[in-house]
Amino acid sequence: MRTFENLAELAACVGQDVAATEWVQITQQQINQFAEATGDPQWIHIDVERAKQGPFGVPIAHGFLTLSLLSQFFDKTIDVRSKRMGVNYGLNKVRFMAPVPVGSRLRAHLHLHSATPIEGNGLQLQWNVTVEREGSDKPVCAAESLVRIYA
Repeated sequence: MRTFENLAELAACVGQDVAATEWVQITQQQINQFAEATGDPQWIHIDVERAKQGPFGVPIAHGFLTLSLLSQFFDKTIDVRSKRMGVNYGLNKVRFMAPVPVGSRLRAHLHLHSATPIEGNGLQLQWNVTVEREGSDKPVCAAESLVRIYA
């Protein structure tokens, strides 16, 4: 966990790789629950037997499941002690460059691209996030994530 006392201390990290997260394992149970919650039961995600015959040889995680991990990655990696709250403001760009086979371990690298003051004693942060899969040279996801933090 990287801890900052206040927003100014975090803003001083613009242009830097601020943190790398711990590894998170992707399970079939997570994939099934995500499919149910989102109404996306495509066979390449949830049908283990059919997926063995598919292009990846095993079920793969939904791209949006991988993307949804960003909240967890930020929550477990970056803390600003003086913050009142933080909100997800959106995404500028997202790419899913490689599949995430069931059983994969993922982690994210968080690069602070910009920090812009906003009304209400806050900052809008643009994070360039790269999610990697253990044992792979190619990232599985890259995203420009916008987060607003208020002190």
